[in-house]
Amino acid sequence: MTTTVGIRSKDGVVLAADKRASKGFFVGSKVVQKIFSLDGATAVAIAGAMSDAEYLVNLAKAERRLLALRRGYPLSVKESAKLISNIVYSSMKSYNPFYVELVVAGVDQEGAHVYTSDMSGAITSEDFMSSGSGSPIAYGVLEQGFRKEFSLEEARKLAEAAVRAAMERDPGSGNGVDVLAIPNGHSLEAN
Repeated sequence: MTTTVGIRSKDGVVLAADKRASKGFFVGSKVVQKIFSLDGATAVAIAGAMSDAEYLVNLAKAERRLLALRRGYPLSVKESAKLISNIVYSSMKSYNPFYVELVVAGVDQEGAHVYTSDMSGAITSEDFMSSGSGSPIAYGVLEQGFRKEFSLEEARKLAEAAVRAAMERDPGSGNGVDVLAIPNGHSLEAN
């Protein structure tokens, strides 16, 4: 139970997530990190089982490094999203699924990208995404406020507003918002 948001803007991408980790109706932690950097230009926001999420992020980082070393250049954002979805799909087919939903966002030579991957390994690309138990509420804010010509700062404000709206109604989301912006210049800016 959580709320994550990813938005593509003309200047880069933004990820946002609440900080609450819930165990059913119990608040297990109020300061959980749900946004992880894969490298200086790609990051992932996670909803679902934190143990699965942390394992998956560490595995994806290692696999990305190996692939980059083998071929001599880094993976694109789309290749990173496909790598993660393939790992998730393989685990589902072996009847040991990852209980996660991910928003993968980043910038590369082709521009800014936002992808989502569910626990079946399916990936989709959109201008904005939300995952987790608060996503229906966040989508209401995103649908109402999104514009393709958003600057990175406008996208950051909308992402935070969407997560905050979800925190008002979703008991699985709360305790603040983490926001990460990745500008087209390939460096991470945390807030």
